[in-house]
Amino acid sequence: MAGLIVAAVDGSRPALAAVDWAADDAHRRGARLRIVHVREPWANEHPFHGVEGFGESLTEHCEGVLALAADRARQRAPGLDVTTGLVTGAVIERLMTESARAGVTVLGSRGMGGFAGLVLGSVGLGLATHAVAPLVVVRRTQQTVYGEVVVGFDGSPHSEAAVDFAFEEARLRQARVRAVYAWDIPMFSPFAVGYTREMGEIFDRESSAAGQRLAPWRDKHPDVPLVESAVCGHPIPALADASRTADLVVVGSRGRGGFGGALLGSVSHGVLYRAHCPVAIVRPGETGR
Repeated sequence: MAGLIVAAVDGSRPALAAVDWAADDAHRRGARLRIVHVREPWANEHPFHGVEGFGESLTEHCEGVLALAADRARQRAPGLDVTTGLVTGAVIERLMTESARAGVTVLGSRGMGGFAGLVLGSVGLGLATHAVAPLVVVRRTQQTVYGEVVVGFDGSPHSEAAVDFAFEEARLRQARVRAVYAWDIPMFSPFAVGYTREMGEIFDRESSAAGQRLAPWRDKHPDVPLVESAVCGHPIPALADASRTADLVVVGSRGRGGFGGALLGSVSHGVLYRAHCPVAIVRPGETGR
């Protein structure tokens, strides 16, 4: 549903940072914001030790989590259409259902148990693999606006979906896109002659190929500045370094080698763990919002 942003909360600080991000994004898009909290049916068996409101009933606690998040969203984006939903069931399944109705789904990176505490484990990866909408993982509320959206690009359909999402986000933010094209250093014999010259030729060839693949996007979005960054090296440190001065890093869920080929493996973990800004995971067919 193009006009709906879904933010999932559990009462943790990162979840509230996700609400901030979702409220800002909904405001930019003129979309509605739905804030959901998943109550697992077996949660009554485990008391909320150490959590404020321990003496309240579980339902009252859950409703309080939603009310706090909704108030925060309305204060951050006055006039925003905000609704809440307390749903019961398995966390991944219920959030997948919510994702199917949304244009974007937003999570905090860690939390006090529940889905957020596992966002870099089973729940986060489950949603990254199966969520219908683009998934944004937020670690903290950003105080600095850099005016740049970074996207990993390798020319595959999966990375093109990521580029599409990155351009849309940049247009809404009036920001630029930095497309990072990372490629591995080829293996040479230690006795190879002309190694430096060969490396220079490969770099020029890879940079030219990346520019040609990105040319249609530059033509399609002439109002969004595009910066091309060809990097000889592993994509995780390249994207992590670029994220230091970015408002968002966007990656596709799969690709053909490079960073895309293992996004739900080592590279996805690396980007989620090491990025200094929110990370968006996009699958092909998700960007028609």
